[in-house]
Amino acid sequence: MPTARESLLEAAGAALSARPWPSVRMVDVAAAAGVSRQTLYNEFGGKAGLGRALVRREADWYLDGVDRVLRAPAAGSGDRLASLAEWTVRAAAARPLVRALLTGHWDGNLPAPPGRGARPGVPAPGPGELAGAVRDRAAEVLAAPDAAHRCELAVRLALSYVVAPARESGLGELLGLLRLLSGPTRTAGVR
Repeated sequence: MPTARESLLEAAGAALSARPWPSVRMVDVAAAAGVSRQTLYNEFGGKAGLGRALVRREADWYLDGVDRVLRAPAAGSGDRLASLAEWTVRAAAARPLVRALLTGHWDGNLPAPPGRGARPGVPAPGPGELAGAVRDRAAEVLAAPDAAHRCELAVRLALSYVVAPARESGLGELLGLLRLLSGPTRTAGVR
């Protein structure tokens, strides 16, 4: 059974997918979660706190997905990196908060990220920090001498597709390119 906090975050995420954050009402989130407004305010302090927690949860969701992709059986590190790029593009297309975290582009339809402006809290990772976390996780899992460099390349190529989306077949072109770039080369390890 989910906790009140988890239920409230689920309800807030559902509300955000249906309308812009400024239109999300705390009374509606509390009702959808099956808790009182007082419970919501006790848990998050208010709408800003709920928004910060929602952003943080999306960052964790994305990184959990990165871990799943990297640990999935694959033919080789190139296939894993291509899968990682595909996961990144699809996650950003499906979830506006993930897209904002990856690109740094926050608009008025989303909650403000933690640590920005006058809103205190644990800062959400910026795009560079998130890419670095992905790179470090890949280097650990793939355990190849140049895994960090190849992962950095895969993530940055994927982010180019997030910023400037291509038609669906364009994603296949990205994956093919990543498999080519991730294969062994004569200059492996030379930069």
